[in-house]
Amino acid sequence: MKTGDGDTKMEYKDTLNLPQTDFPMKANLVKREPEMLDAWESGDIYKQLRTHSSSRPKYVFHDGPPYANGHIHMGHALNKILKDFIVRIMTMKGFDASFVPGWDCHGLPIEHQVGKELKSKKQDLEKSEVRKLCREYAARFVDIQKEEFKRLGVFADWERPYLTMNFGYEGTIVREFLKFLEAGMVYKGLKPVHWCTHCRTALAEAEVEYADHNSPSIYVKFPVKSGWKSQIDGVDEKKASFVIWTTTPWTLPANLAVCLHPDFEYTAVEIKGEQYVVAAERLSALILEWDVTDYKVLGQCAGKDLEGVVCQHPFIDRESPVILGDHVTLEQGTGCVHTAPGHGQEDYIVGLKYGLDTYNPVDDGGVFKPEVEFFAGQFVMKANAEIIKKLEELGQLVHQSRVDHSYPHCWRCRTPIIFRATAQWFISMDDQGLRQKALAEIDKTRWVPHWGRERIHGMIENRPDWCVSRQRAWGVPITVFTCVQCEETITDKKVYEPVIALVEQQGADCWFEKDVKELMPAGTTCSCGSTEFKKEMDILDVWFDSGVSHAAVLEPDPDLHWPADLYLEGSDQHRGWFHSSLLEAVATRGAAPYKTVLTHGYVVDGKGKKMSKSAGNVIAPQKIIDQYGAEILRLWVASENYREDIRISDEILKRLTEAYRKIRNTFRFLLGNLSDFDPKTDRVPIDEMEEIDHYILYRFKKVNERIQQAFEEYEFHVFYHTFYNFCIVDLSAFYLDILKDRLYTYPKTSKGRRSGQTAMYDLLQGMAQLMAPILSFTAEEVWKYMPDEGAKTDSVHLSAFPDLSGVTFSDELAAKWERIKELKGEVSKALELQRRDKVIGHSLDATVQIAAPESMKSFLESERDALKFIFIVSQVKLVGQLDGAAYQSDVIEGLKIGVALAPGKKCERCWNYFVEAEASEDHPAICKRCAGNLESAKA
Repeated sequence: MKTGDGDTKMEYKDTLNLPQTDFPMKANLVKREPEMLDAWESGDIYKQLRTHSSSRPKYVFHDGPPYANGHIHMGHALNKILKDFIVRIMTMKGFDASFVPGWDCHGLPIEHQVGKELKSKKQDLEKSEVRKLCREYAARFVDIQKEEFKRLGVFADWERPYLTMNFGYEGTIVREFLKFLEAGMVYKGLKPVHWCTHCRTALAEAEVEYADHNSPSIYVKFPVKSGWKSQIDGVDEKKASFVIWTTTPWTLPANLAVCLHPDFEYTAVEIKGEQYVVAAERLSALILEWDVTDYKVLGQCAGKDLEGVVCQHPFIDRESPVILGDHVTLEQGTGCVHTAPGHGQEDYIVGLKYGLDTYNPVDDGGVFKPEVEFFAGQFVMKANAEIIKKLEELGQLVHQSRVDHSYPHCWRCRTPIIFRATAQWFISMDDQGLRQKALAEIDKTRWVPHWGRERIHGMIENRPDWCVSRQRAWGVPITVFTCVQCEETITDKKVYEPVIALVEQQGADCWFEKDVKELMPAGTTCSCGSTEFKKEMDILDVWFDSGVSHAAVLEPDPDLHWPADLYLEGSDQHRGWFHSSLLEAVATRGAAPYKTVLTHGYVVDGKGKKMSKSAGNVIAPQKIIDQYGAEILRLWVASENYREDIRISDEILKRLTEAYRKIRNTFRFLLGNLSDFDPKTDRVPIDEMEEIDHYILYRFKKVNERIQQAFEEYEFHVFYHTFYNFCIVDLSAFYLDILKDRLYTYPKTSKGRRSGQTAMYDLLQGMAQLMAPILSFTAEEVWKYMPDEGAKTDSVHLSAFPDLSGVTFSDELAAKWERIKELKGEVSKALELQRRDKVIGHSLDATVQIAAPESMKSFLESERDALKFIFIVSQVKLVGQLDGAAYQSDVIEGLKIGVALAPGKKCERCWNYFVEAEASEDHPAICKRCAGNLESAKA
């Protein structure tokens, strides 16, 4: 090598071991991800995973089916990515973890969308034609959503999904329903149910959403007609009225009673010559609300003393008796509850006790029937104003105002719903002990987070009987035969076996298309002797459809098992799929269909507001993918605590993109510095490694343990923060920063350099495996470029999590290096301050002086020779004290750090400064260390 001429600097630079790699600098995820997806598909990676895992113990995750009625939204993306995380994690932990995706294809969501497309034409179509169009619509969006889920990087059996509209699945629905029928748990009854007047169908609890609504708030007199027995002195029966409060005036035509609580005290108060009976505890609030200044309290008595008093309906020639019920509260109103058994669950129950009719004067469209005096033919919501006007005319209105409150709305059309008594099919919660059995199974299930248990427990504990009938076209029919003569429901299993077989072969359409005699076995006779039967034309609640998925999917598949190890859905499914699946399985199999239930929150915008088209804050997954790539979406899911509502915004995505860039650059550095490393021949045994190399593997072992524990607890945000901090703090800012000198300036094949490369190789492999379930695209890309030691699988996803059992490190050494890392952090702060003030440029321009507390002095002395390489400075001096200009640590008490320009000249090879005495005679432009390394490289 020549020295002293103009090319010297370039020659010395050429002797450095600069990193080389084909691993791309820029991620370019938008382009690379589809290429990787094509490679996965052409290689049938999912089938490879199944074959690779076939001999392992099974872990069964069961996918809850989304509705096939539109493009996926951010909630879908969150949900499917979380599921993909878990299935990949369990696979890499050594389980046979499959992912059978599913779709909910029946019911109002699909029919509603088809109706919107058909508009007025729908009214002219036969039910069979509507069902055909619904099937086509659902099939179209199954294909669309399937491709959208694939684009997220989700590994699943996309060629064998389960669809609730598949004939075999429909046959299972019928078979499972008939188990309820045969067990005597199904009955038809006239009961009030949630009813959508727009969709003209009953709704399940899970199909009701609550939203703010402005309603009239009225206080109405029910004059005493008879039965007053001087319960309160001074009350004149001819002047007395019980006062009720309601926000649904339209239910007053159906009033049949006034209900009081038996144990509350009721008072009579005289106002302007009239006497009102109300709950004593509510009187002061009512006087204030009614703006009354002159009144007289006559006396009071217990509610139970007023039972049997008869009132007059305020505008209909009908009596309204005073009855008693424990559901009456004192939170609002008067303590005297207007009772219409045809329009409320609690009213219905108390009505049964008193033998009241379940009277419903409202038709399917929410219009008063012809027999309703004054208001026949009026839509109930519009009739509110007319009813209030009539009350005013008759002098029966005490007070009126408006109130904003939470009111039930239809989940699909978003219109306010009503409670309306109709003849529906119900599954009893109590006749066969279903409620108590379900509650017992809830306690045997692991709920993540834990409050899921309380949520679903309260819902099961307080829910009414399950209304399973719907008055729609698209769905699986309630396959029930009823005797024309005596109205008895046929429950004989043998009568329905041909129906099950037909549905499995031809689909549920056969029930609607075939005559009763074609469906029933010849010679079927009712117990009354009749041979004439009719079939039910209502369809089943779609929550029953999805609720039997455990029977349709898990039980018949030899690659799965029952019950599932995990169900995972949004928190709304405590009253939806988790709920219906539990009831169905407990009723038919005596146990819950799942061992663990995991719940995630909703996706909201950056300000925490619910996403809606009207608010203009909706972000579509495809838009994010087109701009950033699916990997950033996956990182977003991992970075947030999904158990709460999850925020997303452009700002959040940009921040995550920057975090991803730093993670990627860490891998780029590792790969670049392994370009000349062959793990088969160049590996250094761990017990011969440099101590810092051994230490960083120990640190990674701790990171791996923390992340594995987080995976066990489904805490993916812990993975993100732990993994990111390891890349940035432990590697980039500490280990790799220190290692650069050894990598670039030591002879290529030196043991010191190979030691560092061995550590980097083990880190690269282990980190790629550890992040594979989360950053699946990046991990695969890293794996592709990683050196092969002979046992590398074709895909990182066919490998397992890193085995670091061979990495041991004493507590004493670990403590030492933690101390060094902390000290390096403080020196870096001092250097940065001097760099900011332009005292130095690169850290190697500096000499660092350290005045340490007494407790650190011997430690620093023992590491004196290594400190300048750890701090990446040219010189380190240990001094007794420093003046006030020095940096004073607020982390290590008593530590002061001084920074000055290093003396001497800069080595043109390693950039460390050296004085003349440290120069090489043969190579005066470089330091003795570099000269020695060059000579060693020649040998």
